[in-house]
Amino acid sequence: MSTDSRFVLFPLGNKRFALPAAQVTELAQPDVLQKFPHTTKLLAGVLLRRGRIIPVLDVAEVLIGPDAPARKFYLIATRKFDHMEEWTAVPVTGECELKKWDMIPPMPSLPKHVIGILSLPEETIEVIDLNQLAMTAVA
Repeated sequence: MSTDSRFVLFPLGNKRFALPAAQVTELAQPDVLQKFPHTTKLLAGVLLRRGRIIPVLDVAEVLIGPDAPARKFYLIATRKFDHMEEWTAVPVTGECELKKWDMIPPMPSLPKHVIGILSLPEETIEVIDLNQLAMTAVA
């Protein structure tokens, strides 16, 4: 069974991933990342954007490993946190693309944060669940 939906494809190094388009708010230029002492995995700091404090989750190491190249933009998406929706920024390495495609279920061997696969003619792209990815990093 497949679901037809729109996705925002984003690059991390030489690989691309996707988020459901309904969760994506914007692609933002680099901004001043405010860092502070903490022990939360993946939390790189926060951005101040449109009057909001936005946590920045640097998911590159989880998705592609420790040799992730420098990120150039922030993909701002919504995720659930304590039963509330919050904006979250995800650093990406290049420009993003909006694509309408059939999502197929993920193979059981993939991590829990992969909620589906986009099988494009030139590549296979994992669709990511930001909530699950953030929870995986906490565990």
